[in-house]
Amino acid sequence: MRKLAALLLILTCTLCTNSWAQDTLPKFSVVTKGNKKAIISWVNNYPVVTQISIQRSRDSLKGFVTIMSMADPTAPQNGFVDAKAPDMNQFYRIFVVKNNGQFLFTQSKRPFFDTVKVAVVKQQPENGHRVVIAEGVSEKQAEEIKEKLQPNTTTTTPPPPVVVKPPEPEKFYFVKKRDTLVATINAKELKKFRDSMVTKTKDTMTFVGLDTIVLKPFVPKEVYKPSKFVYTEKDGNVAINLPTAGLHKYSIKFFDMQGIPQFDIDEVKESPLLIDKVNFLRSGWYKFELYEDGKLKEKHRFFIPKD
Repeated sequence: MRKLAALLLILTCTLCTNSWAQDTLPKFSVVTKGNKKAIISWVNNYPVVTQISIQRSRDSLKGFVTIMSMADPTAPQNGFVDAKAPDMNQFYRIFVVKNNGQFLFTQSKRPFFDTVKVAVVKQQPENGHRVVIAEGVSEKQAEEIKEKLQPNTTTTTPPPPVVVKPPEPEKFYFVKKRDTLVATINAKELKKFRDSMVTKTKDTMTFVGLDTIVLKPFVPKEVYKPSKFVYTEKDGNVAINLPTAGLHKYSIKFFDMQGIPQFDIDEVKESPLLIDKVNFLRSGWYKFELYEDGKLKEKHRFFIPKD
């Protein structure tokens, strides 16, 4: 009589840990396993990077403090374990500096929990060795019986996880005056910044790239207003008109526009007085200083036209 040995008891426990795929900068991953530690990781595909720093804050938009600057920012894959976070409600972001001085902040995000799944094969009853098949049963029938005695391992296939597309990283604009960076503006605030500049200033806002704005300060055009004491007549001669010449001592010094002295009048004894334009070597602008009793009364300029 053939006896079949009892079916062996099998206990299989498989630990499947949900691993996270490292995201490429400016995207990155932050996970926690519930042990008060946040694991930050990323893939760096930038050709040249001079600095990568990890920042943390309670708020998603402000108050970020650098907690780690990577010793080798050029590593293709890198990460950091934050074991000093107050809790897992903190926000993290990464600050990246490129070789040309441009920099960016990634979008801030909180850690998500890395779950663990355990698959267990149910154990057969301990008295399974008392289940036998008689010797007269054919081999085919015996196989069918053993198949029916196998534990039901069919499980319902869980639905695929819902893939949530992460939001796009925040975009920033860098505002410069000439070559100096004066502000960094979130893309959400760009219209508000534009409206404020247009209504409150006369400056010009120029986009010189996808993320760079140059402010050009308004320079008003100078409007020339002749002096009422020293000015050019229609014939090109210079008139000196000092109504109080009899009460004060007036003197005048003439210069070219580079400040080189031309000639002086030590005392204007009569007014009005005309100075022939031939006293000036060439046409163009000239400056003068008018003194009253030794004190500077006016600094101005006048124009000598061509003949």
